Amino acid sequence: MSLYQSIIRPLLFNMDPEKVHHLSMSGLALSTGIPGVRDIMASAWSHADSSLEKKLWGLTFKNPVGLAAGFDKDGLLADKWKYLGFGFVEVGTVTPRPQAGNPKTRLFRLPEDQAIINRMGFNNQGVEAMARRLERSSRGDVVLGANIGKNKVTPNEQAVDDYVICFNRLHDLVDYFVVNVSSPNTPGLRSLQEREPLTRLLGTLQELNQSKATPRPLLLKIAPDLNESQLDDIVAVAGDTQLSGLIATNTTISREGLSTPIERIESIGAGGLSGKPLTQASQDVLKYLYQQTDGKLPLVGVGGIMDGQDAKNRLEAGASLVQVYTGFVYGGPGFVKSILQHL
Repeated sequence: MSLYQSIIRPLLFNMDPEKVHHLSMSGLALSTGIPGVRDIMASAWSHADSSLEKKLWGLTFKNPVGLAAGFDKDGLLADKWKYLGFGFVEVGTVTPRPQAGNPKTRLFRLPEDQAIINRMGFNNQGVEAMARRLERSSRGDVVLGANIGKNKVTPNEQAVDDYVICFNRLHDLVDYFVVNVSSPNTPGLRSLQEREPLTRLLGTLQELNQSKATPRPLLLKIAPDLNESQLDDIVAVAGDTQLSGLIATNTTISREGLSTPIERIESIGAGGLSGKPLTQASQDVLKYLYQQTDGKLPLVGVGGIMDGQDAKNRLEAGASLVQVYTGFVYGGPGFVKSILQHL
């Protein structure tokens, strides 16, 4: 057990999760701003190995482990995550206009399950703030993606406009885009996963994308709660709109099989569940997508990757890349290095 897991994590887990998140982000920003400290961090928590390099979509990933969307919603540290070993980073979900998100308290730990429940609700500073920040950043060789969404007040009938605004503003600043229609924390958002509205949304974005001098890889992030018929529709739409890949999966609304007392679960209420309880469900969705696409559509595996073996399993099941979030929270700053060493 690492120093983080034995001493630091218990202290942090006695504090409000959202406050700890902001504290951690501030700490990383401060420490990486000091050249000597930055070099020590990179030496301690990075793992350079050319055999882990991955080429995909014309991009070079120095390793296949990325930071999932939701951790750095505003691109505050887009150029800092490399010091913790990440091969790529996905910022967002970002929306056209700033929004506060859902009322607090909205982030909950389930230590008995190595899990998190969140109902953040796309809280972010808006796409303009992110764009200005990314224009000033220098991220080196870390591939950067942007996860884009719609504002809560935007009706689904006008959702396309929100995604277009984000896409246009960030196009020259990121390497790839992810369309998020699978968060359970924005009312009605998941209905955009249905075939007709999804085809319209992705078709519009892809037409815009292909009109650019340098089109970006366009991916779709899906929920783990879809049945096989719905997944088949996703595969069909991905083909029709010539998507570059799928990200499987977002958080789940399921609460099955948890060790946390039911009273605690009921007191928390709604939100997306991430972490270890999601491991098998996300793995199953990815395997199904890989089979249905004959392995011809790149897949990014995320959801319940809690150690190196989970990452290896996801890659062996057909993922080209993996992303982490909750495993990183529970594993600490050495988490990515431990995965890379295992791989």
